Amino acid sequence: MNARVARAERDLWPELPLEAWRDTYSTLHMWSQIVGKVRLALTPKINHWWGVSFYVNALGLTTSPIPYPDGAFEVQFDFVHHQLVVRTSNGALRTLALAARSVADFFQEFMAALASLGITVTIWKMPVETPNPVRSRHAARRV
Repeated sequence: MNARVARAERDLWPELPLEAWRDTYSTLHMWSQIVGKVRLALTPKINHWWGVSFYVNALGLTTSPIPYPDGAFEVQFDFVHHQLVVRTSNGALRTLALAARSVADFFQEFMAALASLGITVTIWKMPVETPNPVRSRHAARRV
């Protein structure tokens, strides 16, 4: 690749100075842990947890299909349209706005969306890989 093409590709990405978006980064970290823990709880185990990573797609991040008793579902962080999309293999769809809200409120709304689709799951309540984690008061209930 020549230097001109490399520079043009680099210029396609916006600047993301951490201090300007630290709160968004921290919130997305917690929200993605909640979604990731749902996937961890429901996906068959594969070597080194390979089955629980997120994948980059054209709109943001996706889980890829997650099995549940009635088929499969997928959760997508759609950063273009600012929404979390839960889509099942039978065509059902739920969306949540990626808008300012507490992690506890996100947890409650996400679990309610799953429950409305017939998806039941219990996840570990405590955030990980973060200093001074706080257990979600909503995370204790099974949905």
